[in-house]
Amino acid sequence: MLCVGRLGGLGARAAALLEAGIRARRVSTSWSPVGAAFNVKPQGSRLDLFGERRGLFGVPELSAPEGFHIAQEKALRKTELLVDRACSAPPGPQTVLIFDELSDSLCRVADLADFVKIAHPEPAFREAAEEACRSIGTMVEKLNTNVDLYQSLQKLLADKKLVDSLDPETRRVAELFMFDFEISGIHLDKEKRKRAVDLNVKILDLSSTFLMGTNFPNKIEKHLLPEHIRRNFTSAGDHIIIDGLHAESPDDLVREAAYKIFLYPNAGQLKCLEELLSSRDLLAKLVGYSTFSHRALQGTIAKNPETVMQFLEKLSDKLSERTLKDFEMIRGMKMKLNPQNSEVMPWDPPYYSGVIRAERYNIEPSLYCPFFSLGACMEGLNILLNRLLGISLYAEQPAKGEVWSEDVRKLAVVHESEGLLGYIYCDFFQRADKPHQDCHFTIRGGRLKEDGDYQLPVVVLMLNLPRSSRSSPTLLTPGMMENLFHEMGHAMHSMLGRTRYQHVTGTRCPTDFAEVPSILMEYFANDYRVVNQFARHYQTGQPLPKNMVSRLCESKKVCAAADMQLQVFYATLDQIYHGKHPLRNSTTDILKETQEKFYGLPYVPNTAWQLRFSHLVGYGAKYYSYLMSRAVASMVWKECFLQDPFNRAAGERYRREMLAHGGGREPMLMVEGMLQKCPSVDDFVSALVSDLDLDFETFLMDSE
Repeated sequence: MLCVGRLGGLGARAAALLEAGIRARRVSTSWSPVGAAFNVKPQGSRLDLFGERRGLFGVPELSAPEGFHIAQEKALRKTELLVDRACSAPPGPQTVLIFDELSDSLCRVADLADFVKIAHPEPAFREAAEEACRSIGTMVEKLNTNVDLYQSLQKLLADKKLVDSLDPETRRVAELFMFDFEISGIHLDKEKRKRAVDLNVKILDLSSTFLMGTNFPNKIEKHLLPEHIRRNFTSAGDHIIIDGLHAESPDDLVREAAYKIFLYPNAGQLKCLEELLSSRDLLAKLVGYSTFSHRALQGTIAKNPETVMQFLEKLSDKLSERTLKDFEMIRGMKMKLNPQNSEVMPWDPPYYSGVIRAERYNIEPSLYCPFFSLGACMEGLNILLNRLLGISLYAEQPAKGEVWSEDVRKLAVVHESEGLLGYIYCDFFQRADKPHQDCHFTIRGGRLKEDGDYQLPVVVLMLNLPRSSRSSPTLLTPGMMENLFHEMGHAMHSMLGRTRYQHVTGTRCPTDFAEVPSILMEYFANDYRVVNQFARHYQTGQPLPKNMVSRLCESKKVCAAADMQLQVFYATLDQIYHGKHPLRNSTTDILKETQEKFYGLPYVPNTAWQLRFSHLVGYGAKYYSYLMSRAVASMVWKECFLQDPFNRAAGERYRREMLAHGGGREPMLMVEGMLQKCPSVDDFVSALVSDLDLDFETFLMDSE
């Protein structure tokens, strides 16, 4: 029923919302330019002897770990009052508002706690946040099986006259709440309902166990490995520990050993995966779907697994010739470097494609880093957002206790006429025990409050950048710069998703749409006209030469067809695993068949890559989303921004048609509104394939 833990633009509706009482926030005099703020070392805590300790994210209770208990109890008490209100109020638009307030009161604790439990450096805070997550999770389970609450929503949706009177966003949100209820089997009889609840609990436990197992190292007795490669791995007594694929190692034997040992099947992990897939299938059938995939794809761009498979099969057909050429190129390089054994194996493409890229294009990251100081990149984002959307980023000094590490920066997101839109906390630097992942967290969703004011969204962007040194500011590799733009795409979705309901705020939308704004930002990050606005050598001020940007962009197309073919294989495997059950074969036999059909490199006996496929947990039946989101982003880029990446009219349309609605509108309607046409599966496939073509005009121009 509630959105707790889901991934989290004001356009034509801005005027309506402003009339509803949202006042433009005034500009603060304490804001400072964003570029400078990221190229200086943090000042540390200001000497503030009399200042009040505000608490994490400005939440007063969270000035100490015990505050999580106070915040969760407050949320649980408010929840009980709202449940009573929902059950006693006559059905109408107010029902949806109460449900959303209920969702908001729980999400405001759970989403914040979800972040703190993995990112806070202090164990006491992490443990308190973990406990809050458990407590709120228990309440959500209770609400999902509250028949009176369900019936209050059902009364609204069963009344055709009432439903017809709802505006499209309210109606969609009501249907989403109902969809969440029915996943829990609340519409079933008592016995089946209990079974659905039990299956949900079992799936959560199995997911957690499987996820842990995907990273668990394998070990092998030392004497079984050739002596000269042992030093590449960690030793533990008489054993060698293999904790990854070592895909970038220049030694073929190291990569082969790592692949065969790390992917050697673990019986417990295999049983866990089989149980997870069959439990998902049982739950889907119990609540009225033919497969788990049919249930998971409700409300997405693709809509159903048949469309996903059509997309993947057509894409695979279009890629096949290019992929074969890529494998031939890899084979040629392998033969050149290792004439004794030139057959291309699954552990070869990442390494040899890197060698080919480096040899052809000379894209050594150290040549680029001096041009990409963090401050310059942030200023580049500021210039782009200002010209496209009228938005500026300002650094704001956080209050005492507001941030969890002294190097976290707080940004105010300000529109030129609408004022303050929200806050982004930038947790960008490496530190001990910090997760090694680049991601976006919704801390508080935006929504229209009962008093007519707008609840400002708050998000965190987490990266793992190196710290500045005495002699230089933080310098980014081209990959880090692209990731920064990607994550800022998510943040802008959150800031500009000016929805009435927080249940559909910003990135709380279908998975195959959620990655569109972030991937679109990668296209901007790879365009010389954009990069030229900010890429300056941190010592000399010299701009990054155009031919270096062109070389970098063209290098990304080396073996890109084989990379995309690999993604097609993963996405197809995911669809088959979540398709018709019982599965026609073991998960390993299905892997072997699918790999040979959709990738082309031979399956290696006694390996089980699927047991390391961590995305099966968070992206079950939705792994295709990366490819589909990239196809949509590619089409938006080519149709709207390729000619002029700073086109303000296109930026405003992008905000109005795509960002403004969060998940409050059907994703395909948003795509149609932006592209002014309804794209077909063939259009999606063509967009992805055309991105693989070398830009010969640029290439020739730069090599003159």
